[in-house]
Amino acid sequence: MSDQRQDETPSESRPSESEAGGAGTATRPAPVAKPKLSPPKLDRLPPYRVLLHNDDINDMLHVVGAILELTTLNRTRAFEMMMTAHQRGMCLLLLTHRERAELYEEQFRAKRLIVTIEPNI
Repeated sequence: MSDQRQDETPSESRPSESEAGGAGTATRPAPVAKPKLSPPKLDRLPPYRVLLHNDDINDMLHVVGAILELTTLNRTRAFEMMMTAHQRGMCLLLLTHRERAELYEEQFRAKRLIVTIEPNI
């Protein structure tokens, strides 16, 4: 028999310290940080127009009050929007993403106002 121990065969060889990276050096690659997932940005969603239509049923103060209640527009801007819709038949009230535009449409409909939405192409 030879001087080798029985658990090692002659074809097996252990790497030397220099082959294994030497003492004190890392043999594993540095961990790569995974990018954090963030919610989609609103400015990257396709924009939709919220259009306010004129009607012969609602008075002007009701329209201005509904705009003030449902949007972030101030009194002056709400009055301008109402007058534009009154004079031209329709005005661009807001530009937002689809889901919010659909919400505005429902909310204005509940106030008996005519609002439509369309993609901003």
